[in-house]
Amino acid sequence: MIAVMEPRRATLRVQRRFPCPSSSKNSRAKPSPSPRRSGFNSPRSCWLSCRKLTQGWKQPWDEEIKRRIAQVERATNAEIILIEVGGTVGDIESLPFLEALRQMRSDVGRENTLYIHVTWLPYIGATSELKTKPTQHSVRELRSIGISPDVIVARSDHPVDDDLCEKIALFCDVERQAVVPMVTTPYLYEVPLLLEKAGIGDYLLKRLGLEARRQPDWSDWENLLERVRSPKPSVKVALVGKYVELHDAYMSVREALKHAGLALGVEVDIAWVHSAELEKGRGMDAIKNAAGILVPGGFGSRGIEGKLQAIRYARENRVPFFGLCLGMQLMVVDFARQCLGDDANSTEFDRSTSLPVIDLMPDQRSIADMGGTMRLGLYPCRLVPGSRAANAYGVNEVQERHRHRFELNNTYREVLQKHGMCFSGVSPDGRLVEIAELVDHPFMLATQFHPEFLSRPNRPHPLFLAFLQAVKEKAGQV
Repeated sequence: MIAVMEPRRATLRVQRRFPCPSSSKNSRAKPSPSPRRSGFNSPRSCWLSCRKLTQGWKQPWDEEIKRRIAQVERATNAEIILIEVGGTVGDIESLPFLEALRQMRSDVGRENTLYIHVTWLPYIGATSELKTKPTQHSVRELRSIGISPDVIVARSDHPVDDDLCEKIALFCDVERQAVVPMVTTPYLYEVPLLLEKAGIGDYLLKRLGLEARRQPDWSDWENLLERVRSPKPSVKVALVGKYVELHDAYMSVREALKHAGLALGVEVDIAWVHSAELEKGRGMDAIKNAAGILVPGGFGSRGIEGKLQAIRYARENRVPFFGLCLGMQLMVVDFARQCLGDDANSTEFDRSTSLPVIDLMPDQRSIADMGGTMRLGLYPCRLVPGSRAANAYGVNEVQERHRHRFELNNTYREVLQKHGMCFSGVSPDGRLVEIAELVDHPFMLATQFHPEFLSRPNRPHPLFLAFLQAVKEKAGQV
């Protein structure tokens, strides 16, 4: 088991601690950071947060976390399990998971576990030097909860010399080979090659007592990096969302577009369009200048009409369109408004609509807890032969990942099909619509699932490939 933990914030201070009891009387109290720093007003609010986290679990939270980690090995027969703990060491949100990982070293044996700590080396411009003190404090904080890192990955925007690595190894009590400098690179996909060059793979095998069965062949990845670096013609795609202020909110979508662009030999220039701005009459120029339009997922009513404006423009002007999750629901709403009436909507945004083309399934309406109505995880999807979706995948059935609550209302399926909408992907029982597309449009396709989650740099998702091929043709890059 390899556990990867995130760095502590550079700003450090002495913290008052208080116990954070779990819902089990047999569980030991764990130290927690101060309520002021973690956003909690009192020890009681911390305790209530822990109770909410563990609500519904049938055993103490540490045992439940370990049980779920063990399920990965049983389900996949993996020999090595890589576990990432996000956030920052010291944050209250990650403490239950760090405690579970601390216990796992005793459960599976010290020789079978390895802790990797990712830290940040701040650069002081006035003295032109990198500082290791935050890393030392971060390691000390990690040790205070019972975890001593075996490997330290030192992130930095500036070159890290050998003397600095020696210093980190000395004061954090790890081997020199276990300090891996990781300087920021302009190309994300260069990171695996940098880790291999640093010898981290060989060191992990040595520490875990494993032998390499074969030498890794990085030629495909090196060719991929060469394609990333090489100049390519550009195509513009307008991404219309409500969280575009932070581009990382759509990182999976952005990277999936890049993966498809690499395979097709084009650079994807993303125009970030705020859907709320479209409602105010601003941002339409970016839509009109794009060779393709993509509407990703989201929740809530803010900016919905702006997304519908972009979808309507793509439909009426025959611009390639790709919708993800909420994007599919809104494509259905836009099409229904054209052929059924302007009142068509989703009950997520208008509960009193007379044309609820998007709605909760009947067996979901009695569930009070919002999380209980969510369809989450991997589900099968059967494709209609001859459809764009089936042609893109090249198979009859696929498995895709979901995260949504509302579904297409089956009451309107037949009438929408009569007007030219094809439901090219459905659940095996035919009850749930997974993919919708317009028959008389060059490329207007949307999915209820999230295909971006299964895209990889050297294996782009088939639907992103199909969409970007249509964009490439629209832009005249064929």
